[in-house]
Amino acid sequence: MGAEQSVREGMARWLRQVGVMTVKEFPQLVRDRPVFAYIVFIFTLDIIIAAGQSVELNNAKVIVNDADQSMISRELTYRFRAPYFDVADANLHPDTALRWLDRGDATLLIDIPPDFSEILYQGDEVATVQIQVDTSIANVGFLAASYASRITAELGAEFAVQRLGGVSSLPRINNQRRVRFNADINEAWFSSISELLAVITVASIFLPAVAMVREKERGTVEQLLVSPLSPFQVMFAKVLAMMIVMLIGTTFSLFVIMQPLFDVPSRGSLGLFFALTGLYAFASAGIGMLAATFARNTAQLGMLLMLIVFPIIMLSGLWVQLESMPAWLRQIMNLTPLRYFIDIAYGILLRGVDLPIILDSVLKMTVIGVVLFSVALWRFRRQFGG
Repeated sequence: MGAEQSVREGMARWLRQVGVMTVKEFPQLVRDRPVFAYIVFIFTLDIIIAAGQSVELNNAKVIVNDADQSMISRELTYRFRAPYFDVADANLHPDTALRWLDRGDATLLIDIPPDFSEILYQGDEVATVQIQVDTSIANVGFLAASYASRITAELGAEFAVQRLGGVSSLPRINNQRRVRFNADINEAWFSSISELLAVITVASIFLPAVAMVREKERGTVEQLLVSPLSPFQVMFAKVLAMMIVMLIGTTFSLFVIMQPLFDVPSRGSLGLFFALTGLYAFASAGIGMLAATFARNTAQLGMLLMLIVFPIIMLSGLWVQLESMPAWLRQIMNLTPLRYFIDIAYGILLRGVDLPIILDSVLKMTVIGVVLFSVALWRFRRQFGG
């Protein structure tokens, strides 16, 4: 009975020590005004800015050299309209049109030859339209070229149907699409959730690492280690404090910005989402704490984290599809917690999945987090002789 009571007292003392250390971090964070302002920005304005951006084609400038001036050529020009295209000029001289394209003032140059309608009506040859595309911005150029090809193909098909006098004798394919999870293909849902995952990643890695390095700069880390605190308690308290800050920021972003402004759904269990977000924060914090054991000051830490954080965000599947990457790079990204948290967050918020469906991702993320934190703790003990 006495041994059991001693264990309970020891556990209570351990928890009190961690609690005091955790609470200590909040006033320090508020006093560090640049860091506090950065936290407020990434969970508010940064989400709004990201959700307002679009990777779709919008009002791409089109210039036309219509040498045919026929009804069918004007119909072709008319089809390049908003919201995807904006015809800036429909009758430019070829040399002037090319200068527009060279200066980047236009995305598409449509060159319609003088015999376009004549060849089309005769039907003996293929009527050719030259479309020059500015692909210096690859994504915009690719979309513009794809849409332009679709417009010309549809016009050609419609003209052929008219010439044949109906569609009853023509083979057709009826494409019945079923769009799931985002029926309106609302890009703000994807952009805001992706940005939220990015800022959670940055906050989870950056905040505990900065808190640890600040202790080094002030010379207080040695004082902490000669107190009745273990290295694990020192590290875990900083991670726990910043996990709470990050969860508060996530709650504000989701309920005050993303849902009221952009109607982002939360179809799954919010309790499960926040629990796994906290677990992800712990897993990612191991990266920051490990980096903090190599950095002597915040300047070194900032440069080191830039080398780590940006590749993780860009290459873990948040903005770039993993399938488009080389196999060796995919294997490296499989070692990052974000790789699995993306499946978890989108699965809960948009697909409404339960824990069994994402359990594999949860387990892998947890294992990676424990390994990272353990390595960081080992280095911290070795560095300060704890």
